Formats: sequence, structure tokens, C-alpha cells
Amino acid sequence: MEASSSETTTDGSEGAYWCHGCSERIRDVNVEGEEPPTCPSCGEEMEFERSKGSASCAC
Repeated sequence: MEASSSETTTDGSEGAYWCHGCSERIRDVNVEGEEPPTCPSCGEEMEFERSKGSASCAC
């Protein structure tokens, strides 16, 4: 079975938080609260980026 090239989610995800310095990624549906999470590797605040399938893609 091949993976689809389109990223569709059924769990309500609109993107993910990224730490560009560490290449860490946390999906938005795995974050509690309204504040951006901190990177588990370096402790810096992570940046939100929308997924390819949503409007205003940051890819």
C-alpha cells in the first residue's frame, strides 16, 4: 500500500509547531492550552505552521 501524497486529516489538525533549530515537530492536536509549546530539545518557544491541506500554507 502506498502513502497518499495529499495530507488530509480527520482529527481536526490544522498544522504543527516547529523548532527550526532542532527540527522538532509537535502536531497542534497534541498540544494542550492556547500557548505555543516549548521545544523538548532546546526549550525555546516553537512556531506554528499550517499544514499543506489548509489555507495560508506555510510550506
